[in-house]
Amino acid sequence: IKRNLLAVLLMFVSAIASAQSFSRADSVRGSYGASRNWWDVTHYNLEVKFNLTDSSISGKNTIRFRTKRKGQWLQIDLQEPMRMTSICRLDGAKRTVIDLNKVKRDANGWMIAASDLKIKKAIESIQLEVSFEGKPRKAKNAPWDGGMIWKRDKQGNPFVSIACQGLGASVWYPCKDHQSDEPDSARITLIVPDTLDAISNGRLQQRKLLGDGQASFTWIVRSPINSYNIIPYIGKYAHWTDTLQGERGSLTLDYWVLRDNLTKAKSHFEDVKPMLRAFEYWFGPYPYYRDGYKLVEAPHLGMEHQSAIAYGNQYKKGYLGRDLSGSGWGNKFDFIIIHESGHEWFGNHVTTDDIADMWVQEGFTNYSEALFTEYLYGKDAGQAYVVGLRRNIENDKPIIGPYGVNTEGSGDMYYKGANLIHLIRTIMRDDRKFRLMLRAIQVRFGHKPCTSAAVEAFIERYSGLSLKKVFDQYLRTTQVPILEYSVADGKLQYRFTDVVAGFQLPVEVQFQGNQWINVTEQWQSLQLDPNGSQEFTLSSNFYIIAKKLP
Repeated sequence: IKRNLLAVLLMFVSAIASAQSFSRADSVRGSYGASRNWWDVTHYNLEVKFNLTDSSISGKNTIRFRTKRKGQWLQIDLQEPMRMTSICRLDGAKRTVIDLNKVKRDANGWMIAASDLKIKKAIESIQLEVSFEGKPRKAKNAPWDGGMIWKRDKQGNPFVSIACQGLGASVWYPCKDHQSDEPDSARITLIVPDTLDAISNGRLQQRKLLGDGQASFTWIVRSPINSYNIIPYIGKYAHWTDTLQGERGSLTLDYWVLRDNLTKAKSHFEDVKPMLRAFEYWFGPYPYYRDGYKLVEAPHLGMEHQSAIAYGNQYKKGYLGRDLSGSGWGNKFDFIIIHESGHEWFGNHVTTDDIADMWVQEGFTNYSEALFTEYLYGKDAGQAYVVGLRRNIENDKPIIGPYGVNTEGSGDMYYKGANLIHLIRTIMRDDRKFRLMLRAIQVRFGHKPCTSAAVEAFIERYSGLSLKKVFDQYLRTTQVPILEYSVADGKLQYRFTDVVAGFQLPVEVQFQGNQWINVTEQWQSLQLDPNGSQEFTLSSNFYIIAKKLP
């Protein structure tokens, strides 16, 4: 009990210290308060011109939204050094210009008075055209330390994109930069030199020569999309297409790669079809049949850009040639193709309100790698893969981060999150029900931004298991449960330590045969067969430390 109290105290002190480090800008970026909660984005019509000579961009975003009730201020996000050059409300041919001198800056939030927008009704549909220009922040180490990426390929041709998850789409265009509110659709026009291609999400509607050495590429997204997923890819690309007969019919597959890489890409991208079949088996239909599936070569490692997955794994198996699990199975497939495509289901389709809960997106997607392995090579291979991932867990801080300040929890959301899901699957003892649960999560939460608490409650209800303490243990503490045991006087004695109060779990062990024991914080005992083996082995499917006492 003292150990548990100490752990809670340490977490409390850590939370206070962490909270003190957040700025006003963090709250403006991460909270969903009075300047955001009264209106709902329905469409972005984004047009951007890229000036490759000085790494600047300019354009406009026409934001269509519907008010849910009356509000006082409306927040549009755009990060420095980008600047807004004009704001106006569109009503057919009528344009109501907003005086920029009346727009208040609050960190990177631009606050527009509802009265200046001439909003008269509690529920009203509005179009707001926001023009902008500037030199967006350059990525320091994309995709982790993100921003705009201005590179060149081996032939010296421009190779440009952006990676802005966490940092936010407002690093390059004005938007409502909070992942709880996705536009229901989008139109994206990219203007680039006419010697280049410009790829984005959804389907290409039009390529148009503008007559001044420039060309525009207009892409249409027919599904809800996170603002950070809206993306430009600019370069000299080769393109080919294919189709997959999936659960909802014919799914178009488009591949865009640098021209020098066309031959090896056609061979290497053979992982795509089995990956899509595996994920449709486990998670349900690919969520974006209307927009298609694209794999696009990018000037960084990779990212889950919806219907336009960024690929930069150098045409290697594993993670840049490395098996993250150490099991051998991770070198059977290209990590970026599998992981980033898995995000189409968890991350793009199922999205959390706040990135503090991002384990829902990353934990399930990390586990998708094991499920893909299992689909191709069998259950033992999938289990070996997810168990092997534990070597990457650091237990540095809780997986769930602080809310309302645009801050993630520990990177353990990947490997520890995957192992938590595997543990739940194990104690369900029903793989069919587990698979149906994964598919049900897609139905329940697809394009309905959610919280970790809501997903946890859903899993509890669906599985019929008592999991609250399990989630608290693995998501909200850094403690790894210790199963202490001793074998003496004809008895096996066992209990849990280093757990939250009330933690208990059915555990599979090998001890005089395979058996399940329900372990709590209290000592329990099991009578031994004197003629049986005295060896005790905990199933590797549990992320638990087994400790034999003298």
